[in-house]
Amino acid sequence: MFNEFGWWGMGLGPVFMLLFLGVLIVGFVTLIRWLAAESSPPRAREQTAVEIVQERYARGEMDRQEYEQKMQDLGARR
Repeated sequence: MFNEFGWWGMGLGPVFMLLFLGVLIVGFVTLIRWLAAESSPPRAREQTAVEIVQERYARGEMDRQEYEQKMQDLGARR
């Protein structure tokens, strides 16, 4: 009457349907997140203090004495 699964087969049908829908939803969300991560621009690396001092010196924002003092304070080798 209820094929080879008997009465319990009717009860598991909705469970398997929900499980299947859950797998589809998780797969879809994972795909969307992966595609969004691939299309986003890479994050810029933060500059170190030494790089900032070097850029400021190169732009003329500080003189040689101030540059050397800051580099010495930072313990940087040139």
